[in-house]
Amino acid sequence: MLKTIPSRCLTFAYRASCRWKSTETAPTGVLPGDNSELRGDGAIRRSELYGSTVEQTYAGVLSFLRRNYTRNLKGVDVAVTGIPLDLATTYRPGTRFGPKGIREASVQFAELKSYPDGLEIFEDLAVVDYGDCWFDLGQPKSIPLAIENHAKKIIDRNVFLLSLGGDHYITYPLLKAHVARHGKPLSLVQFDAHCDTWPDKHPDSLNHGSMFYYAVKEGLIDPKTSIQIGIRTYNDDFMGVKILDANWVHRHTIEEVVAEIQNRVGNNPTYLTFDIDCLDPAFAPGTGTPVCGGLTTAQALGIVRQLRSINYVGMDIVEVSPPYDHANVTGLAAATLGYEFLVLLRNKKVIDKSFTFGAR
Repeated sequence: MLKTIPSRCLTFAYRASCRWKSTETAPTGVLPGDNSELRGDGAIRRSELYGSTVEQTYAGVLSFLRRNYTRNLKGVDVAVTGIPLDLATTYRPGTRFGPKGIREASVQFAELKSYPDGLEIFEDLAVVDYGDCWFDLGQPKSIPLAIENHAKKIIDRNVFLLSLGGDHYITYPLLKAHVARHGKPLSLVQFDAHCDTWPDKHPDSLNHGSMFYYAVKEGLIDPKTSIQIGIRTYNDDFMGVKILDANWVHRHTIEEVVAEIQNRVGNNPTYLTFDIDCLDPAFAPGTGTPVCGGLTTAQALGIVRQLRSINYVGMDIVEVSPPYDHANVTGLAAATLGYEFLVLLRNKKVIDKSFTFGAR
């Protein structure tokens, strides 16, 4: 009589079959990584940029998606960096812990192929975790330039930058760094509950509600080719940026939302910023200024996965505040979005031969 196989063994066998390749290709039927000496801590032990290693999801050295934790950018396509700032928040703090929380939530994605396409994206895309931007919290006026210079060190090496916030103010110096590199106003695709274009008469202030007001005023972004999705707070002047508010998104299909975004930005160099409070607090409670009536995680992922044609130059995910989170559900949403951003970039590299990670 056949013995019953414990369910946990079946679960392990399934997960093992789905694991990504390690730095050495394993023969058919062998768990990826079995022929490699590496077991765990691939973030600091892996020598190759491509491939993955077998990890314990609940243990080991953290990096975003277990990618190499390094500042060596040779041969790198995408660098992920944290910007641990929460001095610009107007309500609840805690986003200084955002990069760490997102990294912690990303561990599951490091062992599975992409959904729904089943891609082994790190076989094609060289991604590293560059660590966090260092700045002096005791000297707040020095912080914007520190962030800008940190970003320039990466993008000036023709490496694409994905930043993990941090409050949304960080996008302002990041935009400055990207515009300096690309030499033109950028289109902005912004997922958010707030437009962040409220006027501020003090340009040196750290304010996560006014940075796009200055970005428009200073010519960093072109409002005529920019769009904000999920807005559900009022402003007397949206400064010419097209608004797809949350009510509009709820009344229309994902395909219709995607078409509006693509029609607005065209093929212009585009910066993608995702404020996690675009999601309803039911799906992202861990954020500084939650607003009811937002997008579901499923809606956001459905939209992002179809934004394949956009000419991206930079991306960020901001406003994750782990102290206000529950069971890391907000960090998980942000990590999932970050992973999907990398899927988009992998497909750009493999399918769109005209796409480059450096200056256009």
